[in-house]
Amino acid sequence: MTSYVLGRLFALLLTTLAASLIVFLLMQILPGDPAAVMLGVNAQPETLAALRTKLGLDQPLWTRYLDWIGGFPFGDFGVSHTYSTPISQLLAPRIMVTLPLALLSMAISVGVALPVGVYAASRRGKPGDFLSMGAAQIGVAIPNFWLGLLLILFFALHLRWLPASGFAGWEDGLWRGLRSLILPALALGLPLAAILARVTRSAVIEALGEDFIRTARAKGLTSRAALWRHATPNALIPVATIVGMQFSFLLAGTIIIENVFNLPGVGRLIFQSIAQRDLVTVQSLVTLLAACVIFVNFLVDLAYGWLDPRLAAGGGR
Repeated sequence: MTSYVLGRLFALLLTTLAASLIVFLLMQILPGDPAAVMLGVNAQPETLAALRTKLGLDQPLWTRYLDWIGGFPFGDFGVSHTYSTPISQLLAPRIMVTLPLALLSMAISVGVALPVGVYAASRRGKPGDFLSMGAAQIGVAIPNFWLGLLLILFFALHLRWLPASGFAGWEDGLWRGLRSLILPALALGLPLAAILARVTRSAVIEALGEDFIRTARAKGLTSRAALWRHATPNALIPVATIVGMQFSFLLAGTIIIENVFNLPGVGRLIFQSIAQRDLVTVQSLVTLLAACVIFVNFLVDLAYGWLDPRLAAGGGR
């Protein structure tokens, strides 16, 4: 098991480094000059040259990359060209919005998808199965930003139960902060739950057809006990794979949802930085999001070893 974890950890570090290099190079080949954007079209050449020197844009690519990535282990992500503020200071209050939003969205996705998927599998071919999968198909087809607008119209404008936009802040109390995140989390989590429910149903149906289920039933185990004690745990590996993959879509979705609901999170900061051509902020935040996705997939790999020790043993060999 130790060699399995070390191997996955080495892959995590290597993949993160490769992702940072790709993001950095992509930022460099984009057309336009950040110094010219900051100073405007009427800037003098001497002023442009001085600003490029101040920002380090006149340095070789490899020097700029090493200076930039070398600060990551110490929490130094560079200085924003637009705000003239360390990116870590811009990030700190916004991560307290995006991280709870992501966790709440994932909890909604998993909390809805697993019971629905297992229920549909246990009612295969019956009306409950058709209704569950029909609802899941609708959820797959609805874009999260459109669902967000529908939720605003119904729960905020019609029923007036929840705020339509903005973030109350955690300093005003836990409940007020969570109320601001409920609608965005539903808009992010429900479409992902629809996909996960379909995968869960297929995985549980496949597990129900295995020999160990027939053996358990032959020993007198009820169908309900066989479903929850044997079929569902054995179906969790493909489900865990999809959960890890969904996390990347969830983080990408925050960029849109945070703008729809006017949330001061990391996604909105990325959107504003792209519009202002603040490349160092964009590349730092995108690299951090990529590192989060890679880390979640690392946790999924560890979950594989916990769910099926044979995989860890194979990795060790």
